[in-house]
Amino acid sequence: MNAYCLYCQALILDEMTWTKLFFPREQSPLCSSCFGKLKRLKEPCCKKCSRSLNESAYMKEAHCIDCVRWEQQSQWKGILKRNTSLYEYNDFMKEMIARYKFRGDYALAKAFFMEIRMTVQKLEYDFLIPIPLSEERLKERGFNQATALVHEAGFPTVDILRRHDSEKQSKKTRRSRIEQARIFSIVENADIANKNVLLIDDIYTTGATIYHAAKTLKEVGAASIQSFTLVRS
Repeated sequence: MNAYCLYCQALILDEMTWTKLFFPREQSPLCSSCFGKLKRLKEPCCKKCSRSLNESAYMKEAHCIDCVRWEQQSQWKGILKRNTSLYEYNDFMKEMIARYKFRGDYALAKAFFMEIRMTVQKLEYDFLIPIPLSEERLKERGFNQATALVHEAGFPTVDILRRHDSEKQSKKTRRSRIEQARIFSIVENADIANKNVLLIDDIYTTGATIYHAAKTLKEVGAASIQSFTLVRS
């Protein structure tokens, strides 16, 4: 059966080799042209948030200035163990995310299932928790983009967090994202005391959403929180 690229609909031509014949593996849902436009994050990257670094961006011990600032604030110190991301937010990824998240192309959740699966299965956690959308935003989009990414990669999630803020993060300044009031709460009877949590989201920008969610989980006894995002902008 012919396979077509999830993004551009081009026919994916899969050249058969002896290796593929005897050691078959799942095929990428993206054609080589589209896949080649994506930019994987490479060293040097911030050891805390995966941000791509250049010499001027280093602060200390290979941490970017944003992560150093988070740790310098007492209310955020030690809240997030680490964020792992796969791709840079280049022009092609920006358009792909817009089509996926804002224009409702759910099929694109399958585009990165192999990369997400290989990365997440190496991370240690007890609960995998997607960053939730507000009820208003979920009704508008029809699906949670973070949940869809990991479900298509084959991982079950638990919905422990609830979101109350409905304003789009993309419309807020960095300062307002960080200083916004509490936007998450825990569902009734959720017990994550002494558990290790992996938060899932599509993109890490300022880190404010991840940090606010992590703080909410820490306050009810989570042992440690790390996060995974497809993109680090």
